[in-house]
Amino acid sequence: MKRIGLSAACAATLVWLLVPAAAQQQQQQQQQQQAPAADQSNFDTYRQLDLFGEVFERIRSDYVEEVSDEQLIEAAINGMLSSLDPHSSYMNAKSFRDMQVQVRGEFGGLGLEVTMENGLVKVVSPIDDTPAAKAGLKPGDLITAIDGQPVLGLSLNDAVEHMRGPVNSDIKLTIKREGRDPFDVTLTRAVIKIQSVKSQLEGGDIGYIRITSFNEQADNGVKTAIKALKQQSGDKLIGIVLDLRNNPGGLLDQAIAVAGDFLDKGEIVSTRGRRSEDAARYFAQSGDLTGGMPMVVLINGGSASASEIVAGALQDHHRAVLLGTRSFGKGSVQTIIQLPGHGAMRLTTALYYTPSGRSIQGKGIEPDITVEPAKIEKLAVAENVHEADLRGAITNREATQGGAGAAPAGAAPAAPKPSTAVEPSVMGTADDYQLARAIDMLRGVSLFNAKAAH
Repeated sequence: MKRIGLSAACAATLVWLLVPAAAQQQQQQQQQQQAPAADQSNFDTYRQLDLFGEVFERIRSDYVEEVSDEQLIEAAINGMLSSLDPHSSYMNAKSFRDMQVQVRGEFGGLGLEVTMENGLVKVVSPIDDTPAAKAGLKPGDLITAIDGQPVLGLSLNDAVEHMRGPVNSDIKLTIKREGRDPFDVTLTRAVIKIQSVKSQLEGGDIGYIRITSFNEQADNGVKTAIKALKQQSGDKLIGIVLDLRNNPGGLLDQAIAVAGDFLDKGEIVSTRGRRSEDAARYFAQSGDLTGGMPMVVLINGGSASASEIVAGALQDHHRAVLLGTRSFGKGSVQTIIQLPGHGAMRLTTALYYTPSGRSIQGKGIEPDITVEPAKIEKLAVAENVHEADLRGAITNREATQGGAGAAPAGAAPAAPKPSTAVEPSVMGTADDYQLARAIDMLRGVSLFNAKAAH
């Protein structure tokens, strides 16, 4: 490289000597006209760097307590990144290692996916079967203090670092939740092992698949779940419920792969960055593993990022009906850029768009059918009285002759009763109203198709 640079410099000098004097004068004038703007920009940059150096030195010499150079530099870098958006940040070597462990599906902590909002830590989603979920923390909760220390003034990374600690140690969080006074919650830290995909058979013919996060295990977990559900049902599946509620997202490639598991072809997502040449489009590859089986996708305000990519792709391709409430609205892509010897930076580099060209940044994805969380309770009735129980009621002759008779007296049907948001522990159980609605819908579609076939 040094040789090439030297040769280029000599060639430029030779060409310059051969230029006539008049041409030289004209070029000089053009350069003088262009130079001021560039020179001014460079001057302003260097002046700002001088300002940074002056503040840095003043802190080193005059701050009330001694602060290491490493602390100051890391804080300055993190401040620069976090000022861009809530998701850009600096990770020192330890934080970077922790992030890598988390992506692999096992890490220590409370089991919270969080973001920053107005200087406070906002819960995006508690992860299933973790201390946070068991303590009843909910999407939208604001953490105002950690062990009595205010969160205001901390970066997101600093707050997360404070919430981490030795396994089996306790931590107290002060929570601000809409509709009630601030309250304290004490949690015990644990090793968080994330089984990112869970599945079960509902009623012998409907497959329920829940994805809690898009870590490295997500796509393989979905493939395994579909295969297992087919075997458990004796290949009699009539529909799939894909549950993405409270799923905070994760890896882009896993979201693309999972969406592709339910699509034969077509675009899944596109990303657009600062430069047009950085735009990318991603398409379905593996083919629909369910053979086009009817689908319902459950989403809510805790469904973010990668979850929204999957939900948006299946919605745009009319592959599934989305049921639940509006999703979180994180439509940006973060690139992890390793900084050798120091850690890494998480930088927002692109926005993603659904196949129809929608950006959900700040908007979220609206479900096709809005179903608020509710609690299912059996209505209390004094007696179950039917027409056939009345004195002198006309007898159904078909019933007496062995035909289709009146239905036997039974309990009144269950009805939903509005309540607060369904706890994570309720998801996928008999008390999950949104899941019950999804199952009813799939059974209705199956019944309609069967009647139409005849």
